[in-house]
Amino acid sequence: MKSAASRDRQGAAAAVFLMLVTAGCGYHIAGRGELLPKSLKTIAIQPFGNATLRYKLARLLPSDIGRELISRTKYSLIEDTNQADAVLSGSLVNYFAYPSVIDPATSRATTVEVVTITTITLTERSSGKVLFTRPAFEVRQHYEITGDPKAYFDESGTAMERISKDVARSVVSAILEAF
Repeated sequence: MKSAASRDRQGAAAAVFLMLVTAGCGYHIAGRGELLPKSLKTIAIQPFGNATLRYKLARLLPSDIGRELISRTKYSLIEDTNQADAVLSGSLVNYFAYPSVIDPATSRATTVEVVTITTITLTERSSGKVLFTRPAFEVRQHYEITGDPKAYFDESGTAMERISKDVARSVVSAILEAF
């Protein structure tokens, strides 16, 4: 039979072993990534290019990304790209919207799936070093529409605003966490 001191030593050894094994596993708390240079203090966001017919979405993206950066980081946004530490540029490359749920009674779409594809690049201005790039950044969103043609109203404007905010959250998360 083992003594209490022997069991305590084995328990302590097991705990130390477990700490050593898990110490280098690479897990970290989301939103705490320190992947951008410490010297980075200001970011300028350029207007987005647009290869689609969704002009409103391309117009909303830079300001929504800016709001997301301000709310989640310590960086300041400035307008002058010549004075910024880093410059974020992007373009709305593609936009798809298609029915994803159809009401069997009326054969009308009740939910629309939206897919946006953007290019995103964050460049350190002084060195020209690309800090983050994603040539085909895809974000999916769905929104519901009424199946009743009498109660129908165009929800595409509010959908574009929601999609822009979703894309902004995804872009900032990807930049901060290098996903």
